[in-house]
Amino acid sequence: MPTYEYLCESCGFKFETFQKMTDEPLKKCPKCRGKLRKLISGGGGLLFKGSGFYTTDYRSESYKAKEKQEKKSYSEVKDKEVVPKPKVKSSD
Repeated sequence: MPTYEYLCESCGFKFETFQKMTDEPLKKCPKCRGKLRKLISGGGGLLFKGSGFYTTDYRSESYKAKEKQEKKSYSEVKDKEVVPKPKVKSSD
């Protein structure tokens, strides 16, 4: 069930309540019986933890093996990189 926020226009009491989406909005403040206004809020945040939430978590085994091989090949090439020799100006 969604959580809705209300604000009393008379006493300023602000509160949250669980209601079905089909329920009628509350009209009277539980403290002073004044008129309520339903607030629009940002809602709760959504947080994904653990594996299984990204497309890369469902890659095939062949894809993972190829990726691993490419990373290994890249690191071998990178380790063998030669620093270019500085150019020497010739005197004419």
